[in-house]
Amino acid sequence: MAQRKLLLSPCFSLSCVSFICLHLLSLLCSHLVVCHSKVELLPGFNGPLPFELETGYIGVGDSEDVQLFYYFLESESNPTDDPLLLWLTGGPGCSTVSAILYENGPIKFEEVKYNGSLPQLTLNPHSWTKVASIIFVDMPVGTGFSYARTPAASYSSDRKAAHHANQFLRKWLMDHPKFMSNPVYLGGDSYSGLTLPVYFSEMSKGNEERMEPLINLKGYLLGNGVSDPITEGNSVIPFCHGMGLISYELYQSLEKNCGGNYRVLDPSNVECMNNIAAFYKCITGLQSAQILEPVCGFASPMAHEILHATARRSIYQHDDSRVPLPVDPSFGEFFCRADGYVLAAYWFNDESVREALHVRKGTIGWWTRCNNRLNYTKDIESTVTYHYDLSVKGYRSLIYSYTRTYSNQMTFATVKGGGHTAPEYRPKECATLFRRWISKKPL
Repeated sequence: MAQRKLLLSPCFSLSCVSFICLHLLSLLCSHLVVCHSKVELLPGFNGPLPFELETGYIGVGDSEDVQLFYYFLESESNPTDDPLLLWLTGGPGCSTVSAILYENGPIKFEEVKYNGSLPQLTLNPHSWTKVASIIFVDMPVGTGFSYARTPAASYSSDRKAAHHANQFLRKWLMDHPKFMSNPVYLGGDSYSGLTLPVYFSEMSKGNEERMEPLINLKGYLLGNGVSDPITEGNSVIPFCHGMGLISYELYQSLEKNCGGNYRVLDPSNVECMNNIAAFYKCITGLQSAQILEPVCGFASPMAHEILHATARRSIYQHDDSRVPLPVDPSFGEFFCRADGYVLAAYWFNDESVREALHVRKGTIGWWTRCNNRLNYTKDIESTVTYHYDLSVKGYRSLIYSYTRTYSNQMTFATVKGGGHTAPEYRPKECATLFRRWISKKPL
């Protein structure tokens, strides 16, 4: 079969240059397929970074009009042999820094409420980069610092993003040939459950078609990922009943009147609609990402308003009549996790931070952790068949559910006390889980 190659243009180093040279080089680099720079210092972190960080852009799509921004962190152990992990945050539209700063990266924000100065960074002792090199990429286009050079390129979809992910990784490997032979894994959480298996399948298909460079694909892992929205949506009410959040009588009535179908409702079914209303009344005030934590704002679209507010308040104080719950000491100085999320808006919208990360001037406006206004189409309904097909091909997979390993190399595991993004809620346990699984040891 004929071999296909991706052409790669060279890039220039942007390290250690003046502001003027940086700007000129960024303009020149915007016309290249791949452009990357080493980052040695970050505003808010005391001293040189004790790990290898690279940021850059890779052009994908027609004429490389989609410019995907990435952060590459080398393994702190043995980057020559350690696995290479491509991490994709969910949403769609949530920046990959959600993982770097709050889940499995080597740095995190100090747990101090915003006081007007630049948020400070500290090391994360439970970083996954201790055993693997990780590429954190902002995708689809319009996420984080990734941008489109034409209006047409700003449109994306689940399947279109799969093509972009395939192009991205192959071009990245061509630009980083020393990682060509490293075992490659894909990882993500939340909405990535619907896209990542398709991305992986696209890459596997490319290997079968001898698309160069070949990717040394080994497997993938998903934390609380969506796989079938209808089936999973219908499981919410049984879950709430099992957790004691609704009464047995209401659960029985829901089962009887709705027939177990809670995702697609019939408005003419009055009994079912009344039961659903009663159900939502019962769970009002609960944090869906982790039912044992207080309800807080999402701290993404509101961050801009908070920054420019005359009187700044914590984002969970949206109702002045609300009586705050007792502060859990495990949160440090944060009452809510969203107090930590909002720091990202202050940090990433600081000009010195953007310069340090080599973000191209004028490519995006206000940075938001999650962009809820993507020009995006969700065109994947289920990935159950993708999981099956990939397991038949012998690829390894780790799904956070319950501990069991099947003969087809699928492993399911539970992280006790983990919320929607488990590494954020249980960093030590998840780091142990990842280290054991990636090294093929029993969980």
